[in-house]
Amino acid sequence: MPTQEPTFTSLAFGQGRFDYGDVLLASLPPRASRDPRAWAETMFSPRSTPWPVKALFGIRMVLVPLLGLRPAPRGVFDVREVKGEEALLAFDDDHLDFRCAVAVDPTAEIVRVTTVVRLRNGRGRLYFAPVSLLHPFVVHAMLRRARRILAGEGTAAGRA
Repeated sequence: MPTQEPTFTSLAFGQGRFDYGDVLLASLPPRASRDPRAWAETMFSPRSTPWPVKALFGIRMVLVPLLGLRPAPRGVFDVREVKGEEALLAFDDDHLDFRCAVAVDPTAEIVRVTTVVRLRNGRGRLYFAPVSLLHPFVVHAMLRRARRILAGEGTAAGRA
């Protein structure tokens, strides 16, 4: 039987096995950037983060030390690599490793955000249990805000 190339690939899959994964899609606005780095940087910019997401990040910063975890360092959401139509954000920590790839497909007119998380220990599982429930909603809000900004419908400081 001949081997078949995968039809869905992502830089986020680089580490192989993972414990959590999700994919969110949005239509690419007609005048928006086709640059995956621009999409990733806009999505993860503190200036463009919707206020409910900022509130959740604030709660996270208070609760993380209670689990014996270090706060996330600066640059945790920086773009690490751009390859083709995809930008990769990645960070490895003692309790978990995450990969998030933001892809722009100008032909299909789709923006795709793929996230995978590998849990490394019990603290990672405990931390990520509530995060996994909220993650799709948080990423969707961030993607929706980035879409508005990059379509020219709002500013980074504007409301979602």
